[in-house]
Amino acid sequence: MPPKPKTDNSAMQALKRDLRQGAPKNLYVFHGEEAYLREFYLGELRKAVLPAGLEDFNHHTAEGKDCSVEWLEQAVDYLPMMSERTLVEVTDFDLFSSKDQQERLAKLLADLPDYCCVVFVYDLIPYKADGRSKLAALLKEKQAVVEFQRQEQGDLTDWIVRRFKAAGHTIDTGDARYLVFLCGDLMNNLAAEIGKIAAYAEHQRVTREDIDAVAIPVIEAVVFQMTDAMARKDFDKAASVLADLLHSQEAPVMVLSVMGKYFRQLYTARLGLERNMSREEFMALWGMKNAYPADKIMDAARRFSLPWCRYAVRRCAETDLVLKTNYGREGDILTALLVELASGRRAA
Repeated sequence: MPPKPKTDNSAMQALKRDLRQGAPKNLYVFHGEEAYLREFYLGELRKAVLPAGLEDFNHHTAEGKDCSVEWLEQAVDYLPMMSERTLVEVTDFDLFSSKDQQERLAKLLADLPDYCCVVFVYDLIPYKADGRSKLAALLKEKQAVVEFQRQEQGDLTDWIVRRFKAAGHTIDTGDARYLVFLCGDLMNNLAAEIGKIAAYAEHQRVTREDIDAVAIPVIEAVVFQMTDAMARKDFDKAASVLADLLHSQEAPVMVLSVMGKYFRQLYTARLGLERNMSREEFMALWGMKNAYPADKIMDAARRFSLPWCRYAVRRCAETDLVLKTNYGREGDILTALLVELASGRRAA
């Protein structure tokens, strides 16, 4: 698996500069996985463009299903009232749905009046640009497309520390990374979990026990606990975790998908150990941002043989086909796979 290419974040830096200087441009497209940051900067844009108390007169909004080029043309023409600027905000409108629409939009957006700021926000639908179109070229030229990406480990850890500090608590960086591993790296979900943990913790310093007591783990973390138990030859624990997953109505195909990914990573780490691969190289290979699971996987790889890792990867792939063609027996099939892998692990 090749390393993921670095995404150009120059538009994000330009947006920050525009807001810092109090001079937003007149065209933006906001999209990306990190909804927390997208909503934060959308709020900052609203504050920068719209005077407090006059939002109703100068803020024009539409959902994608209700929007059209005609509506946009009218909204752009509305003059500001008791304000220097207007804000036209459109959510989930497919800019590239037809060539005719693209041409009309390119003409409109290329000559926006100075008083108007237009922002297209993508929330429920993905932003997919037609890279060969004049409209895409215009958006690129204006540096308008801002992608809100999942945050790097260092930035996310610092943010978690600041959130706990604001709630009257401290947390060390190791436990902050563990929280990201347990609950995922999307900031909206982390903000909710931080609020629960801060309310639960009795002492100023938040501990891992506080996190485990109230935080809701993502499926990747739960499956990791199961497979990590196998690495430690704690088969009762592994079986218990799988039973809890099936009892919680987690889709078996999703459980197997995460298991398969774990064993592919384990196989990669096992191969890497024989070639003196560093943790950083392993993380780059898999596009991992959090060192916590990387360390756990590389440590677990030392306890498995290379043939067993290869066998586990193959059996997960074979079981995936069986799972998708035997409806109603998914739980039994997953349990049988775990028993089979555990038996091989006992012999390894």
